[in-house]
Amino acid sequence: MKFRLFLLLLFFTFSATITNAQISLGNDLSEIDYSTPKEYEIGGITVTGVQFLDNNMLILISGLSVGEKITIPGEKISTAIDKLWEQGLFENIKISATKIQGHTIFLDFFLQERPRLSKFRFTGIRKGEADKVREEIKLSSGDVITENVITRTSNSIFSYFNKKGYLNTTVQIKQIPDTAVSNSVMLLIDVQKNKKVKIAEINIHDNQYLSDNKVRKALKETKRKRIYHLFKSSKFIQDDYKADLEKIIAKYNELGFRDAKIVKDSVSKVNNKLVNVDIWVYEGKKFYFNNITFVGNTKYSSKQLGDILKIRKGDVYNQNALNQNISFNPNGYDISSLYMDDGYLFFQAIPVEVQVNNDSIDIEIRIREGKQARINKVTIKGNTKTNDHVVIREIKTIPGQLFSRSDIIRTTRELAQLRYFNAETIKPVPTPNPENGTVDIEYQVEETSSDQVEISGGWGGGMVVGTLGLSFNNFSARNIFNGKAWKPLPSGDGQKLSLRGQTNGQYYYSVSASFTEPWLGGKKPNALSVSVYHSKQTNGYASDNASYASLTINGITVGLGKRVKWPDDYFTIYHAVSLQNYTLNNYGSLFSFSNGYSNNLNYGLTISRNSIDAPIYARSGSELSLSMQFTPPYSLISKKDYSKQTDQEKYKFLEYHKWKFKASWFFNLTGKWVLNTKARFGFLGYYNKDVGYPPFERFYLGGDGLSGYALDGRELVAMRGYGNNSLTPKNGTNYVGGNVYDKYTVELRYPLSLNPNATIYGLAFIEGGNAWSAFKEFNPFNMYKSTGFGVRIFLPMFGMLGLDWGYGFDKVPGFTDASGGQFHFSINQSID
Repeated sequence: MKFRLFLLLLFFTFSATITNAQISLGNDLSEIDYSTPKEYEIGGITVTGVQFLDNNMLILISGLSVGEKITIPGEKISTAIDKLWEQGLFENIKISATKIQGHTIFLDFFLQERPRLSKFRFTGIRKGEADKVREEIKLSSGDVITENVITRTSNSIFSYFNKKGYLNTTVQIKQIPDTAVSNSVMLLIDVQKNKKVKIAEINIHDNQYLSDNKVRKALKETKRKRIYHLFKSSKFIQDDYKADLEKIIAKYNELGFRDAKIVKDSVSKVNNKLVNVDIWVYEGKKFYFNNITFVGNTKYSSKQLGDILKIRKGDVYNQNALNQNISFNPNGYDISSLYMDDGYLFFQAIPVEVQVNNDSIDIEIRIREGKQARINKVTIKGNTKTNDHVVIREIKTIPGQLFSRSDIIRTTRELAQLRYFNAETIKPVPTPNPENGTVDIEYQVEETSSDQVEISGGWGGGMVVGTLGLSFNNFSARNIFNGKAWKPLPSGDGQKLSLRGQTNGQYYYSVSASFTEPWLGGKKPNALSVSVYHSKQTNGYASDNASYASLTINGITVGLGKRVKWPDDYFTIYHAVSLQNYTLNNYGSLFSFSNGYSNNLNYGLTISRNSIDAPIYARSGSELSLSMQFTPPYSLISKKDYSKQTDQEKYKFLEYHKWKFKASWFFNLTGKWVLNTKARFGFLGYYNKDVGYPPFERFYLGGDGLSGYALDGRELVAMRGYGNNSLTPKNGTNYVGGNVYDKYTVELRYPLSLNPNATIYGLAFIEGGNAWSAFKEFNPFNMYKSTGFGVRIFLPMFGMLGLDWGYGFDKVPGFTDASGGQFHFSINQSID
């Protein structure tokens, strides 16, 4: 049969899946006999119907080309349709013959494109969740919308929420034609998370050595629904569950069951809110260490290495302990540290099980010491604000020295202590050069804001006092006159400039300024600090009023600090000389005289040791400080009888000696949990009993340590669970301050966020302390006690903010509400 007007539609084996793919003949073309296939040469190919795709590329994909000979009907046309359809870009494909001249045929590909994505939006979830889901599904404008895309998107969303415990999540995706853009659709993605699924029961099967509860305890994040799981929820989180299964095996391995494994596990649905978890374990045999030998060691003897390994014949076989004691033991020294601290960067130690005899395993530790490596280049990357010399002077790894892992760890700690960089992301990157026995070290840092603003209000003297302070902790004094360096202030040289003002408007104001150069001269870590301050309090009258009264205080302090290397290089010594002048004009509320002056010239010495690993959220190390403050013993030098002198004469030059001790230790208990124990002690003494204790520089204990302002040099010591100053000795109804105090604190901390832009951690505490008028009254066991909890938020701009609730257990004589439940707020300080 002959047909002129069209090519017969081809439906071969692909017709079941390609229902819209066709081949046809135009209306006025030459005849084709389909009972007798005929060979043609392709004279030309055109593509119609497409808007966004390249015509030549589509022809290339089809496999057909001009000049090629094809048979109609034949497989080449069918194959061309298959290839185009496989691209997933078209809803309809039709191949037509537009003209036939003898044995030459001209073809046209009509391709109807699938719609493209113009935009999409979510309903049913919060904006923050939607932003995270966008990253998961990876949809973008212009994507071709296929069934596969819809299915993949739906599955990705379900998987995302499934991993977070929303096992009943439903996803519906609607395609809405976009009339503004041709052949485009908008996707409306409705997500219903529903409630998280919780775990009803965790059933352990086939365990014999460990009880069910001990196996469950190994699951750190996957817990049953029980009221005693205060810090862990019972929500089922898929990723946490898979990680916890590995922890079960790790627990068994620590106990010698090296062949332990999870045989199978299942999660079965109880209802829409609960699931049951079943875990089958294979414990296997318990193994023990037998003979442990070292091979290849020449630098250190086997006995030396064995002492560091700390594993003896007969110990329970623990692969993790073996590996840790060979390399990177987080809780102590290891064999790798021994070698690497002496330059053996290329050192390797491989433990091999050489014999298993019943339940005993012989271990051979094969050591390749290699050559000692020396440091070649040391570079810093990421310090966009801080100048190189500020970072370099803190680096302990010096070119030319032998490589030392301890020096790298110490350098990381010193860079964190600067507080210019994110302590959590400081990363040393050693690049070994085995061919010449050297190593290049790059320290990668991330700048974070170090400047701070203090804005606070307090209550003191029956009035509200406002405070504004600015601290520029990475200042550059040498660039003050360099206009290009003001961004907004000259910075990058590691100096500190602080400005602070305090006032209540009419009665009181104070201003202070301080400057610290941590590397005086630029060659040694000798810190010079200078501070000046001025304050004035009046009774509110005009200065020309006969009743006008005022107290003016001017002061200056010059200090010099130095890092020392003995007993170790964590120690610093700080010397300071201070001078304060008190001028009284008809002012009688501070001293027993109302007109005159008093001078306070003193020398201070502080010996401190700081080995904490991070300044904001420390996990290990300690802070110890012993400070002494002395004035000259004027009364011992003078021949005056001070028992007969007026107070003006006694206090013309103030005299005292003051001692303070602080200690704080940090212990990483497990994971991110940190235990912090602290102790404080203070004592204020006199030289001459006829002069007695000075009426200033005393200790005021209780509360948050933020009670207004102080004109007499008093030291405010916080004590949570009690009112401000409520634990301070009194004279009648007036607080006169303590001359001796002690305080002890235990805190348990857990970080909620270690982001340098907002470091947050929670804490629970118990503490005790007291203050006394004289040393003879001191009794370290007579303490006011309290407990409570709180939170700390470190914001680079404002410093450390704290909120605590404390409960004081002991009644305070003379006060009905000084103890019990108390809220305490702190700003830019630590309540310790």
